[in-house]
Amino acid sequence: MVSFIYKGGSILASFLLVPLTITFLDTENYGLWLTLSSFIAWFSFFDIGLGNGLRNKFAEAKANGDLTLARAYVSSAYFTIGSVCLLLTLIFFVINFFVDWTRVFNANAGLQKELGILMPIVFSFFCLQLVVKLITTIYTADQHHSMQGKVNFYTSVLSLLAIWLMTHVAKSSLLIFGTIFSALPVLLLLGLNVFAFSKTYKKYKPTLSLWKKEYLKDIFGLGISFFFIQLAWIIITTTDNMIISQLFSPAQVVPYNLAFKLFSISSMIFTIIVAPYWSTFTEAYFKKDYDWIKKSMKNLKRFVIVFCLFSFVLLLISNLLFELWVGKKVEISFGLSFLMCIYTCLIIYLTPLNYFINGVGKIKLQLYQTIIMGILNIPISIFLAKYCGLGVLGVLLGTILCVIPGAFLSAIQFNKIINQRAFGLWGK
Repeated sequence: MVSFIYKGGSILASFLLVPLTITFLDTENYGLWLTLSSFIAWFSFFDIGLGNGLRNKFAEAKANGDLTLARAYVSSAYFTIGSVCLLLTLIFFVINFFVDWTRVFNANAGLQKELGILMPIVFSFFCLQLVVKLITTIYTADQHHSMQGKVNFYTSVLSLLAIWLMTHVAKSSLLIFGTIFSALPVLLLLGLNVFAFSKTYKKYKPTLSLWKKEYLKDIFGLGISFFFIQLAWIIITTTDNMIISQLFSPAQVVPYNLAFKLFSISSMIFTIIVAPYWSTFTEAYFKKDYDWIKKSMKNLKRFVIVFCLFSFVLLLISNLLFELWVGKKVEISFGLSFLMCIYTCLIIYLTPLNYFINGVGKIKLQLYQTIIMGILNIPISIFLAKYCGLGVLGVLLGTILCVIPGAFLSAIQFNKIINQRAFGLWGK
């Protein structure tokens, strides 16, 4: 219930944020910010899968009562990702001197200086966030699933207050906007780290003396597969903004993202319901409680149907909702809304299946299929958008076509694993 309250508040705040942001930045600069954010998000794969690896290994060590091992996993994850992010930040600062970001994002040439200052700031805060957000992984692994929702809620509310103040006291500035919005989540997560490791998780506080290769190898053994899966999904889900910006303009990114935000209401609420199952699937599987897993998945399938129906209700009233939300500032076609609805339903369907597969660590098949999907997504999207004349719709259709095979394969793999018939690639 707590998760729903925080997630609901976060969704409401993020929706209120959009019209204020468009007013402050204008449509083109808002589209540029969305594209820039997607570009930076590509680098999230540099956590090299250790976040998800830590989630499984921390839960396993804690369940076995091995507190020293659990702390060692935490220490290894923090110091490894911290070192990688520090190196990345230094490299990015050097590269920044030689890159014209207006060409990368197909933006107005007059923004070259501003983007040259903003990009290293945003990237630095992003790298810091990769480290400090590990605390939410620990909370989640320990069955405290509402913590991520709380962080998102407070970030959204503070962001809303910040943009409201900026519209009253500051001139439109992508630099100011980007700096504030990059810093807020980092400051919140940093505060949570200090609190958690001084109170709730004091006994798991990271220490350099516990960083050892064998502990890192344990996390990384599973994490390396998660790394490539995460990388592929980043390509699938975030390259659309870059493709749209390059083929058309940053302004065209805005209707795409507004449609995504509207229909993501379904998937975000559904994720709140499913989130606790990752770790509980892990525990139940290793206890061979297959009946509980089957019963749980059957219940989740009912929720899948409910939230897919809810997505279609959103589709039917989407034009009214968009008008109430952003007025006449942005035009979103019904075709774009329809495809976004289909994409959302696919994600909802896949979520419980992938949570189970990830939770039990049988991810080799998912690894191969997502890599293939990630490779094919960009050329298919460009082909449909540019050469078939489908425009922005073609970009989204390309993403949908790449996700569909994974839905079938994940369903087959779940049935094989739960019925103990997962041989070869199906059981790795």
